[in-house]
Amino acid sequence: MSRYNHKHKLSGREYFFRVLFCIVATGILVAFMPRGGISTSYNYQKGKPWDDADFIAQDSFPILKPAERIAREQDSLRQFYEPYLRLDEDIQKEQLQALRQEFSALSRLGTPHYFLPHLLEKLQHIYSTGILSGEDAVKFDTDKPQRVRIYHGRESVVCNYSLLYSEKTAYEYLVSEEDSARYSHSRLHGLDLMKYVHPNLTYDAAKSEQQRQEVDGRLIRTMGVVQKGQEVVHKGQTVDDNVVDILQSWEQHQREHKLSTSEMLSRMGGQIVYAAIFVVLLLMYFQQFRSDYLDSLRTVLLVMSLFLFFPIITYIIMSHMWASVYVMPYCVLPILLRIFLDSRSAFITHVITVLVSAVALTQPFTFIVTQIVAGLVAIYSLRELSQRYELFRTTIFVTLATLITYLCMEFVRGTANGSQELSYWPYVYLTVAGVLTMLVYLLLIPIERIFGFTSIVTLVELQNVNNPLLRRLSEEANGTFNHSMQVANLAAEAANRIGAKAQLVRTAALYHDIGKLENAVFFTENQNGKNPHDGLPYERSAQIIKQHVEKGLRLADKYKLPAVVKEFIATHHGRSLTRYFYVKAKENLPAGTELDATPFTYPGPKPQTLEQAILMMADAVEAASRSLPEYTEESINQMVEKIINAQVADGSFNECAITFREIKEVKEVLCARLRTVYHTRIQYPE
Repeated sequence: MSRYNHKHKLSGREYFFRVLFCIVATGILVAFMPRGGISTSYNYQKGKPWDDADFIAQDSFPILKPAERIAREQDSLRQFYEPYLRLDEDIQKEQLQALRQEFSALSRLGTPHYFLPHLLEKLQHIYSTGILSGEDAVKFDTDKPQRVRIYHGRESVVCNYSLLYSEKTAYEYLVSEEDSARYSHSRLHGLDLMKYVHPNLTYDAAKSEQQRQEVDGRLIRTMGVVQKGQEVVHKGQTVDDNVVDILQSWEQHQREHKLSTSEMLSRMGGQIVYAAIFVVLLLMYFQQFRSDYLDSLRTVLLVMSLFLFFPIITYIIMSHMWASVYVMPYCVLPILLRIFLDSRSAFITHVITVLVSAVALTQPFTFIVTQIVAGLVAIYSLRELSQRYELFRTTIFVTLATLITYLCMEFVRGTANGSQELSYWPYVYLTVAGVLTMLVYLLLIPIERIFGFTSIVTLVELQNVNNPLLRRLSEEANGTFNHSMQVANLAAEAANRIGAKAQLVRTAALYHDIGKLENAVFFTENQNGKNPHDGLPYERSAQIIKQHVEKGLRLADKYKLPAVVKEFIATHHGRSLTRYFYVKAKENLPAGTELDATPFTYPGPKPQTLEQAILMMADAVEAASRSLPEYTEESINQMVEKIINAQVADGSFNECAITFREIKEVKEVLCARLRTVYHTRIQYPE
């Protein structure tokens, strides 16, 4: 991997961005980590076996009664609740006095005088019992107490709530009379007795709330204590009501437990150091082995996004206990990085991501082993994602590997034996995660659009000769199209030989000469007899030839070709010369005159990658092979050696990571392939 590692002294700007990356990534991870360090929640189901390791109490805590039981006991204590009502004795005196004073006027209207003592007696009874206002009566509609405490000054008495009057019932009592012959109903209704009925009891919220708290204080909300170090439930044990109560009590105890300042700082410090260690390790890997990725902003953003996404989702799941973490398809990360980057980077990033995610789990060992196996199987089974069935095959392999690994871990930990029942839920979760791995196919397009990468799927689609641009090339510049097809075959075979990206170089070869569409007849492979360069100045001819690079880039933008393909269009000639016209122009100069090579030089840049170098060699060799006077093994070998050696001598490959050994292997592939293309045939008899 040394070819990708650019050894150079880091500038201050590069140091700044690397430190910024570590700080930002660490800060994001710590911000989402469950508070209090390791998660205190467990994933369990009543009536099912306990899936985690033996649960030993890490602290002493009380066992809380279930909410239903507390509600029942609160209902039974309600009989002891006595709300306080303040009695206003002045109201009784005022209303009795008002009735006496106004009754003389009522007597003149025909009301018998003996009604007065009767009404005074009933009114005094009502006020002695107590009248509640309508507003206070509404407060007791939903939760009617059995008794109330009526107080005046320092004295208080208890009476049944049902005996108290409201304004309405007090009036009904005044006008009701069993002896209707003596006390006529019609006359009582005509006396407007309602104006003598006023509430003399007022609800005292403060005293009532105090009394309610005293009653609630009698409720015992616990039913025992779990001592520190006590075993609550062991692996495989059925989770019954008692275990559920204890586990819920433990979770409540952890939520209510207040950490001291020193404990909070120490835990926060541990989280920061833990996250920083793995962030720095990830950065050190790329700095040491793939520093070229650090030079690409889009690559840094892709790795950082995937590296942070899975731990954050894990922390959120464990904080809220929404589901099991085994539902998460963690192998999506190595698959995506395998597709867009390389296998080693995918594996290292996956391992570090799993370790960072595991800090939120109570039993992380099985999780780490299972997910690392899943990532390795995903990387091994998916060489390149060019067809859908490859992803389906990888999904099957990953799912089987995780299921078998988890089962093996059960045996290793002694869970899977005859005395304990295995829970099937973890295997369901792992199967779901395997199916969710298929989402990779849907994520390819968004990632390509957001980060500017090009997947193998897109490259394969671009190789379809029915694509509008290739179809136009075959119709308007058939010679260039055939040349591009031959170059694609040569370059792909050479790339396979030296371990380069064959699909990339094949696709780029098909499009590298699309700029010739603008002036197709000026290129020899598209000419049919007459040469339009005849009569043109050599500088003008060279300019027309060079322009196919610039025009190719414009067409690539028009047809929205990926940026990686456009790079091949720009570099397939590098900074080489349009040698034919340069030599002709030089021959026509007077002796001793120097010719400026700038008008005859392609704009470049030179090839920057291994694949671009392969395309440059294949393009030059294929074009030159068409002008050989005879096709023999010796002539083909000499032609390939001459052209590629000239490119090496011109420094065409100085800016890309290709070795002399790889150049030698490319030569061998090109020679063998051209010998096959131009082999001589025997003459068949007529």
